[in-house]
Amino acid sequence: MMFCLVRVNPAPLFYIRFFICYNYCMENNNQDYEDFISTVSHELRTPLTSIRGFSQTMLSSWDKLDDESKKKFIKIIEEQSQRLINLVENMLAVTKLHSKNIFVYNETAVKPLIDQTITIIKSKYSNRVFNFSCPDSISKVFVDKDKFQQIMTNLIENSAKYSPDGSTIKISAIERDDSVIIQVSNIGLPIDENDYEKIFTKFSRIDNPLTRKVQGSGLGLYITKTLTEKMGGKISVCSKQIKSSEYADITFTLSMPIKNIEEQTRIKCVQ
Repeated sequence: MMFCLVRVNPAPLFYIRFFICYNYCMENNNQDYEDFISTVSHELRTPLTSIRGFSQTMLSSWDKLDDESKKKFIKIIEEQSQRLINLVENMLAVTKLHSKNIFVYNETAVKPLIDQTITIIKSKYSNRVFNFSCPDSISKVFVDKDKFQQIMTNLIENSAKYSPDGSTIKISAIERDDSVIIQVSNIGLPIDENDYEKIFTKFSRIDNPLTRKVQGSGLGLYITKTLTEKMGGKISVCSKQIKSSEYADITFTLSMPIKNIEEQTRIKCVQ
């Protein structure tokens, strides 16, 4: 339905906003609804304005622009288009978080899934080092595989995005107390303890010189936390200042319970 509306109407932004906000307001009060509309409008307008502005410049001044400027403008348009796609996908994901029956549970091997995720993210962040340690004997987790990969993608990409060039992203997985514990660590600017919970809320971004340089919707960690908790897991963050440095070790810890056959059967029965 949404695609039909976008195709026949010259104002796709309105319909994107309408579709997202309509779903959202079904489960939120009016103030939350108004705040959501305001934030969505701002987040969508920024990349759209850039795309339109540079497109108009190229159309009106094509003959006057040198090749280097053309390439620069096209690159900006491509980056802002991808930003817009990611933003819309994240917002649509948020509207589905509270829907029933969005999870399809199966036993999932942790190591190959994280290996695949790192390979994908490496191609985008070639100037980061990714260090992954995980025993081959680690137990499988009973999760929705696609949702679990989305969680790992969000965590690893978030760490890569907010760390300096040339730094190392450390990922580890161990088994402890009937749970699989996954940690994703990077070096970044410190996070105040009072902001630990804040970074997992909608549209929340910590304001510091590093985050100002990086574009983001502030939805990734909210989606990550919600998906984790809906699958019975827990997630937390910790920031430890590095001595004689402006940076800190930022560690996200994900804990997913290991389900026995009886527990797995019970979960499958209510899907």
